[in-house]
Amino acid sequence: MQFQKELIKICEKYPQLKLNFHYKIWETDFLRFYQSQINYNISKTSISLSTTIYKGKKSYSFSLKDPTKNILQSKIDDVLDLIDQLPEDSDFVDLEVDLNKTAEKEKTNNIKKVTLDKKIEILEGFSKAVEPYNFKIYGTFICNYRTLYIVNSNGLNKREISSPIYLECKAVNQKNEVTVLEAYGGENFDNFNKDEFASNLTKKAKAATAEVVDVESGEYEVVLAPRCIGEYFMYLESSINAQSLDSKQSFFEGKIDEKIFPENITITDDPQHPELINFDYNGDGHVYKKLSIIEKGVFKNFFVDNYYGRKLKMETNGANGGALVMDTGDKTLDEMIGSVKRGLYISSLHYMNFINRRETSLTGLTRDGTFLIEDGKITKVVNNLRFTENISDIIKNITEIEDRSFTIPYSSNYGEFGIYSARMPHVKVNGFKISSSTKTV
Repeated sequence: MQFQKELIKICEKYPQLKLNFHYKIWETDFLRFYQSQINYNISKTSISLSTTIYKGKKSYSFSLKDPTKNILQSKIDDVLDLIDQLPEDSDFVDLEVDLNKTAEKEKTNNIKKVTLDKKIEILEGFSKAVEPYNFKIYGTFICNYRTLYIVNSNGLNKREISSPIYLECKAVNQKNEVTVLEAYGGENFDNFNKDEFASNLTKKAKAATAEVVDVESGEYEVVLAPRCIGEYFMYLESSINAQSLDSKQSFFEGKIDEKIFPENITITDDPQHPELINFDYNGDGHVYKKLSIIEKGVFKNFFVDNYYGRKLKMETNGANGGALVMDTGDKTLDEMIGSVKRGLYISSLHYMNFINRRETSLTGLTRDGTFLIEDGKITKVVNNLRFTENISDIIKNITEIEDRSFTIPYSSNYGEFGIYSARMPHVKVNGFKISSSTKTV
């Protein structure tokens, strides 16, 4: 890659500086569908360069779109004219120094594999599956292909390729606007089971034709869908990062090797899991390896990057929570629902915000299919609910875990639409605190 070589030359040109480059070529095929019709399909390529320059302990960061050697050189000249006027970061030591590489495998470009015709064929099948229940489908079907080069002044010259798929299909009842959701994410499209996807979406749509009711505030026994428990664990990541330890905002401070959760809770961060979107490196360029986070209820590790590893004198591990996997249990979903006398099935969460990050307390809403469970059966649709809970209490109150897991995709809707995933089962939780009803579906 010619521009990658230019970055190496620039590092060599300025031995008095520390330079860190992220050079990214990002392609996307972004399809949106609305009322069971294709709304638009956009294909685009974006080339960007993110740069941080250190002179001693003073730094300046900038980003360039469609960079060239001359544009970059001009920007560096501008930075050198002003960097001496900037404040120092007394905690900065050095950039990443670990030159170890992964195999840096080539990957199938899913933009080419999952063609527009194939997407349309799949979506037409989902539309026909829910049509008998008076539902139409809405959502997005995205394939990306990204090549990232990480180059720095310490000799790093690494490459990571990813080609994530993100499918989110929301079915909307045309009579009462009740919504249900099914989603898929990964890199190996051969793992996608469209028949199972359609079946799961249809079961939810059929259940969503029932009467819509309110429930009172209080504590409920609930079955949380994989998407929900995955989101709770991802919010908990803010307590697992070494940065939160440094800022005294971590629930896990002082708790390494302490049993905090029930023995049935095991969480790993596994960036090479065959069902997930895979990663080779963290943002520093450190090899991102499988890491135990919670092992049979015992907290084992923080996510430690280069900066906070040096500052806090902790071993850098390169993990960042981009591929969380929860161990399965021994109950089927039907058994879990069947054991609930009166409770809730919660499909999805929305608009969550921390109240106290260190205590893991947060508030949020349910959405896209909340159902009443009575005598072991889903009987009615429940208006969306507001909950106020501690994530740590939710995990402590998990009593049963499903015997299978699902790949759940998540995304950041900014810039280049980053996509990542988690592997989670359904879980049953006691004493889940509902604070109020929104009175709306």
